[in-house]
Formats: sequence, structure tokens, C-alpha cells
Amino acid sequence: MIGAAAAVAGAAAVTPAVFAATDSGSGSGSGSGSGDGGGSSPNGSGGSGTTPEKFPATRTEAATGTGEATTAFAASYVGLRWSGAKEGTAIRLADGAWQTVTAGCSAVEDGGSALVAAQNATAYEVKVSGGVSDVSSVAIDVTEGPGHTFHVPSEPTRVRGVRYLSRPAWGADESKRYKDGKVNSPEKYYPLQIITVHHTATPNNDPDPAATVRAIYELHAITNDWGDIGYHFLIDESGTVYEGRYSGDDGIPAFNPDGDLVTGFHSVGYNSGNLGIALIGTLTENGPTDAAKDSLIRLIKVICRFKGLDPQARVTYVNPVNGTKKDTNTIGGHRDYFATECPGQVMYDLLGEIRAAAAR
Repeated sequence: MIGAAAAVAGAAAVTPAVFAATDSGSGSGSGSGSGDGGGSSPNGSGGSGTTPEKFPATRTEAATGTGEATTAFAASYVGLRWSGAKEGTAIRLADGAWQTVTAGCSAVEDGGSALVAAQNATAYEVKVSGGVSDVSSVAIDVTEGPGHTFHVPSEPTRVRGVRYLSRPAWGADESKRYKDGKVNSPEKYYPLQIITVHHTATPNNDPDPAATVRAIYELHAITNDWGDIGYHFLIDESGTVYEGRYSGDDGIPAFNPDGDLVTGFHSVGYNSGNLGIALIGTLTENGPTDAAKDSLIRLIKVICRFKGLDPQARVTYVNPVNGTKKDTNTIGGHRDYFATECPGQVMYDLLGEIRAAAAR
């Protein structure tokens, strides 16, 4: 069995010039910028290497308790958060059918949270059964809000050949990382030890995955009070990779210039030193598209090579914060660390194939 320290020993430090760059090869100068990181304009500013683009501003209306709630806009999603049992929450939308909601990938220790596609509903109803309490909901519109300008890198950004959309390029409103004028979850960095695969438990055949990423961001950062989106990367069905958790303004997605991983919020109790990649969709009965699977393999491969990890190894993960240890795979699934169906049974069964392909 390979210890966590051995798994990362000898890895070269990741630097902006070699890990992330635009197609023009300009390194960190016009890489995956993520706004100004806490200056006077939390959504970033213009400058050389960026182009202004408009995205719909996310609109929300929150409600507490059970019963019917109405919104002043057509909701793309309804986010739910509750305490107590993982199951026992249900929601009814415009079609009149009750659908049971279970704690999905967005796992919390003291209850559950979930993101439900709302089909442009302007009203919904929530009910709970025994063991569930303190339920709250939020209607989320990520498609029809007023235009919000972001300064997007003019050249495509890449992680060692794997093209990805930076946070501005999918419309990440950096003000959501702030609470009472301060960063809600200040960045902390630790050496990378393991990689965990998730699915978002949102609908397949997503017509607007960037909007779904913005909805997940809202649920994670605001409803769950995590201060940011929980994953380091997301991948949609076309194979497009999205930068997740904010890691600084140095043009390196997920890492700092020293090569340490920013702590995300995707695997309760095992977040520090654990990189989370979420496939957009539900992979319980259906597998990922070929494009999504190929992007996942490429992304895991380049990260493992730069950090000196063996994708097929068994390792002992050691939480650098509290010393918790767990024997696990370098590449695992969310259910390896928490009682959840994530990343879906079909996706979980594919992880052996993913490990082997990433090791080639």
C-alpha cells in the first residue's frame, strides 16, 4: 500500500506557465482569470487578453418551511436544504406530480440538499415526512435575468492541452463568494493526494449546461453557505470542462503557484487534498457520453502526471487538517467517502476503466 506522502513525493511544482495557458501560449497573463479576488470589483475587470461578454444574472427567491411558494419569475431550478433524515422531502411543480427528493451529490452532514429542475415553474410546493426539519427552498433563474458583463479570456484556456471554460467564461458571479463584505470561505491549500469523481444528479441531455453550473454555484455558495461551488472541475455531456472552485488570480485552475490544491466542498470529511470532478447529469442508469468520459480521462491524466500520482494505485489518504486516514484508490467515487449514490452506479462501475485509461 502506498502512503499519501509517497504518492505525491517527487512531483514537480505546478506553475502557471506549464499547467495552465491560453492557446496563444501567454501563460498566466491571460489564463483562467477568476475576477479580482476581493478588490473593489468582485466580478473582475477588463484589460488586455479579455473580452466583455454578457451572461444572465442569477435571480433567486428564497422561502422557508413547507407549503406553496410563488416566484416573480420562471424558475430554472429549485434548490432545497433541510436538516435531519437524508430522505423525506418532496416537491410538486406545475405538472402536479409529487417527486421525492433525496440528498444528492451536494452532501451535508446534518441533513441534505438537492437541486431540482423546475421547468420554468412560477410556483411549487414542498412537503416533508418524519425525521426532516428546518426545510428551506430557493427558486433559481439562471437564464432570463438581466445581462451581467464578465471579462472573459480572449483566447481559449487550456490545462496542458485540455481546453476548459474559466469561471468568467461560464458567468461565475464572484460576489457570491462574499458574505458581509468578506470572503465566506477563504482559500486553503494542501498537496494533492486523491481525485474524486461525482455526478451532479441533474437532468441528462442538458440544453444549457453553463446555466446548470451557475445554478449549482448558487446552491453550493449561498444555500449551503459554502462560499463557492464545491467541485474543482465540471464536465458536460459534450465534453466541455468548466473551472470550479476559485483558487486565485494566477491563471491556474484548482491549484496555487506552489502546486497545492485549493480545498473544495465536495466530499464531507475528505475535502483537503482531494480534487473533485463532477460530470453534469445523472449517471445512475445511464453512463456518461463518450465525449464526457474522454474529457474526464484526459483531465485526470494531466493532473496525475503533473502531480506524480499513479491513477491505478491504492493509497492511504491522510486528512492534513485532522489526521483522519482512509485506505482508498487514487481515483475514487463520492460514495467511497459518504453514504450517497454519487457518482451513480453506472459511472462508479466505470472507474476501473477510467483509472486504466488515465494511466496509459
